[in-house]
Amino acid sequence: MFVDSHCHLSFPELQSQLPEIRRQMADAGVDRALCICTTLEEFEDVHALAMGYDNFWASAGVHPDTENLAEPTVARLLELAARPKVVGIGETGLDYYDMEGRKGGRTVADMEWQRDRFRAHIRAARQCGKPLIIHTRSASDDTIAILKEEGEDGSPGAAGGVFHCFTETMEVARAALDLGFHVSFSGILTFKNAADLREVARFVPADRLLIETDSPYLAPVPFRGKTNTPALVPYVARQIAELRGLAVEEVGELTSRNFETLFSGVQS
Repeated sequence: MFVDSHCHLSFPELQSQLPEIRRQMADAGVDRALCICTTLEEFEDVHALAMGYDNFWASAGVHPDTENLAEPTVARLLELAARPKVVGIGETGLDYYDMEGRKGGRTVADMEWQRDRFRAHIRAARQCGKPLIIHTRSASDDTIAILKEEGEDGSPGAAGGVFHCFTETMEVARAALDLGFHVSFSGILTFKNAADLREVARFVPADRLLIETDSPYLAPVPFRGKTNTPALVPYVARQIAELRGLAVEEVGELTSRNFETLFSGVQS
């Protein structure tokens, strides 16, 4: 019934518990999950999950915050995208959060390497016809601008994709939707201080909604602060159901249909 459209089951804290996590998923009615790649070095582990289980799929990409590891090229991304059960490119995007702290006092101008990497992912996605999985944090203007510059405007030939773990404003949501993208919500939607985000979740058209955990992070209330797993994605669905006056089963069904529409080849 439910699909976790973005999780990190290759991370050690989840991979070591995979049999129990899969049992919990089954008990919670979570029948599919997309395992997200964040580095080229991690890809084989992510892909092994997809190949090892009939209800897991994989992406290929390098997270915008990753440094001092292998840099993705269009050719390398296309090679990985051609593997069986790889259904998306990413996660990719831009992250300018806490430039003074996390990024050592660098400026936005210093982040050209992130923008170049993002463009490589977009070009690979367009060439292979697989959707982008977008991470944007404190960088929405540049994220939208680069997508437009690279032809991601919803027109024929565009890769499209999803803005995952959405935490931006209504204005950014409108811009993403105008470019033909889906919008995915995580457990953050259940947090007490997420009132503005809940308004965005009310606004996004039903046929563009996705749900996710981004596990092992961002466990929803009442599990906040604990390790997240795909088994908790129904709590995100429940919050959306309350916001939109739907049954939670309806949210599960519509987000599952949207997942199938966006990521071809993931039918249960």
